[in-house]
Amino acid sequence: MFHREGRTIILTTFFIVAGVVLLADFFIENQTTRLVLQIVPIVFLLLILQFFRNPKRLSNNNFDEILAPVDGKVVAIEQVFEKEYFKEDRIQVSIFMSPINVHVTRYPASGVVQYSKYHPGKYLVAWHPKSSEENERTSVVIKTPKFGDILYRQIAGAMARRIVNYAEEGDSVQQGEDAGFIKFGSRVDLFLPLKSDITVKLNQKVKGAITCVATINDYDEKG
Repeated sequence: MFHREGRTIILTTFFIVAGVVLLADFFIENQTTRLVLQIVPIVFLLLILQFFRNPKRLSNNNFDEILAPVDGKVVAIEQVFEKEYFKEDRIQVSIFMSPINVHVTRYPASGVVQYSKYHPGKYLVAWHPKSSEENERTSVVIKTPKFGDILYRQIAGAMARRIVNYAEEGDSVQQGEDAGFIKFGSRVDLFLPLKSDITVKLNQKVKGAITCVATINDYDEKG
């Protein structure tokens, strides 16, 4: 199953590859050259297909857990001052996606979208400390029953040139549902309440809508 954001590029690449393979078969006499001209575009098509894959993930809608919004590796767990929306300290959990990871963004929790904003910006490498504030990005805040407001931020990387965000203010969203897509390498940051119990570790590999990132107990939501 492939993500809808890849339909155009997959079809375009398929027809180009098919054309190259057929032309090489008809007009290139040298067998080695012909095979190279046919194999290279086919490998490129396979890479495009694996990048836009969209495996079906089913979550249990657990209000006591925050699930990973993307596939990737945890590259940061730290207390930071979140200045865009909360303007207070939060626990930041950052997940880096390499080009071979599934790049679908999924809602980390169920709730109502309170805030959704796109920010143009730079294209620093996604693991750069300033990428969360200076790169092209989108910020989405979800009001949840147990954690209160949580924020996740899609961040473009050095290769990423398009962020797709489906969240709109007022939407009721379900944990694990498709929330968007980031093309060709990037990162997602989560900003959680300080009382959250983080259940992942640095350098741990996580799967979107499957891996629990944080839990919370006896949290008295305010506001």
